[in-house]
Amino acid sequence: MTRFLDELTALLRHSRNLPAAEPLPRVSRDWIDREAQGAGVHLEAGAILALSLRHCGLTALPEPLGELSQLQQLDVTGNPLPSLPESLGRLTHLSRLMADNCRLTLLPESLGALSQLELLFADGNQLTALPASLERLTRLRRLDLRGNQLASVPESLGRLNSLVDLRLGKNLLTSVPESLWNLTGLETLDLSENRLASLSSGMGALSRLKMLDLGHNALTAVPESLGQLTGLSEYLYLSDNQLTSLPESLGNLKALRYLNATDNRLTTLPSSLGGIRALIELRLYNNRLTGLPEAMGALENLQELHLKNNALDSLPESLGQLTRLRKLSLENNRLTALPSSLGGLSQLTELDLRNNRLGSLPESLGALRHLVSLDLRGNQLRALPASIAELPSLGKLDLRWNKLSSPPSWLQRLEQRGCIVYL
Repeated sequence: MTRFLDELTALLRHSRNLPAAEPLPRVSRDWIDREAQGAGVHLEAGAILALSLRHCGLTALPEPLGELSQLQQLDVTGNPLPSLPESLGRLTHLSRLMADNCRLTLLPESLGALSQLELLFADGNQLTALPASLERLTRLRRLDLRGNQLASVPESLGRLNSLVDLRLGKNLLTSVPESLWNLTGLETLDLSENRLASLSSGMGALSRLKMLDLGHNALTAVPESLGQLTGLSEYLYLSDNQLTSLPESLGNLKALRYLNATDNRLTTLPSSLGGIRALIELRLYNNRLTGLPEAMGALENLQELHLKNNALDSLPESLGQLTRLRKLSLENNRLTALPSSLGGLSQLTELDLRNNRLGSLPESLGALRHLVSLDLRGNQLRALPASIAELPSLGKLDLRWNKLSSPPSWLQRLEQRGCIVYL
């Protein structure tokens, strides 16, 4: 241990991360857990249990690293390290290894000897392959490999049966091994920002997933087995793919709270969408939707609905049943009229209807007692319902680029009470 500390101290002084007259700081475990920047070592009973070297400018670690036989936590985040020493494999008590944002081009084969390892962070490196020994990390619960240069991951990854959280986003993956679907304990899976064109129906085996990120790929379809992921409760990201439809089985995800399928080629939505009763936020902008299913009115917990930049020419009457909706974004569509049922959106605070083809508005808008912002820019309105004057919470009304023959007199009353009006 003494030899390691002496060599480490010399390296830190050389990189000007430790003043010449000062020893390596002794810190609490809490200080290391907070991921504070700089060097610090935590000792108990004369043994080093945790070592933090975050952003210390190190280009190598001392080879005697392997002498720290009791080390449980090692954080070398943010150092320009091209590799980690093979002696790392002698740290048989290590449970947490953090090596994000280094310059690692490979991980040592000795990594597989870390039988107690539960967490491995290696985001933002230059890894092109993973060591074959990785499959021996049978206690590993979280593996973060985002932002590397991995074109593939080995079949043996499917043997890491303790994994709960796997992040492979922002790599060069064109496919994932079928064995990945054997990781039935997964709760978080990030495959975003890759080059995936398809996924196997085997994904349906991951029934414990709470978060799934498939965004920013090249998917043309999502398998029907998506509906078997009934544990999805947090987030489902499908944005920025080439999807023309969503599977009918989507409605089985009854616990899902957030769904993002923006920036695709969707023209319709499955009628089963109404089955996702827990949904709070739904993002579908930048698609090619021409209509919405009546079943959407069953989304009783929905608070935000984002539908801008589509081709909607009408809205279903059932939309007025979304009594918890707070934000409704419909800009840049082809709407010529609104259903009178929109007056039922009793909690709505923001309504954006800019750049549509509206020639009139329903009187029922006057029932939106919580509405704060109403954007009507770029429509074909020639008149406004007088009921808008009675909206008690309205703070901004934008009427620019319409065809109003003359501004109604009640606009002045709105301004006098503090509402910003743009004509």
